[in-house]
Amino acid sequence: MKRELREAYRLMRKEFGHRNWWPGDTAFEICVGAILTQNTSWKNVEHAITNLKAAKTLSAKKIYALNRKELAQLIRPAGYFNIKAKRLGNFVDVLVKEHGASIKRMMNGSTQIVRDRLLSINGIGPETADSMLLYAGNQHSFVIDAYTKRIFSRHGWCNEKSGYDELQSLCESSLNQKSGAHQLDYWQDYHAQLVGTGNRYCKPRNPRCTECPLKTLLPTES
Repeated sequence: MKRELREAYRLMRKEFGHRNWWPGDTAFEICVGAILTQNTSWKNVEHAITNLKAAKTLSAKKIYALNRKELAQLIRPAGYFNIKAKRLGNFVDVLVKEHGASIKRMMNGSTQIVRDRLLSINGIGPETADSMLLYAGNQHSFVIDAYTKRIFSRHGWCNEKSGYDELQSLCESSLNQKSGAHQLDYWQDYHAQLVGTGNRYCKPRNPRCTECPLKTLLPTES
């Protein structure tokens, strides 16, 4: 399986090239995007972030100064805007009050310590925390999302009952052939490749398996 997971990256990167993901001008913007992308498409997140930029409120201190109703209206395109305004507000409250509005300070410490810190914030789950860690904090924490689970299950690398921690452990132990900044870039881009493959080919319904870059890794029918 380790060999197949590493080969999968080669095939996806051949298809998409290096994806330079996560889009965002600052570490704070990446964190905002990680919260807003919950249960919606990235296109909708982009509209919400554009609204925040247009209102000149895309900073921790500016969002902290907004009331939740104002924030909810600005991020409305991201969907579930009242819930996400609360979650984003919770994140910013901790960032401002406990870390002086500095993402660098919030991300200071070992990966596990920072991960626990993020998970303690109401509304921040494992996928969101790991997205922040990997892309905003440059911490080595592999992100697992719905695309990952769908692609892995269809290729026989996991089953439908596999949990988040199990899949994360599988990826981190299998994709450990690099170190330091090279591993960080590898994990960042690997997740991005899975997003691209899942979005374009490995759809929930009517997957485009015959066109998918990972078609040669599908289990053979007995």
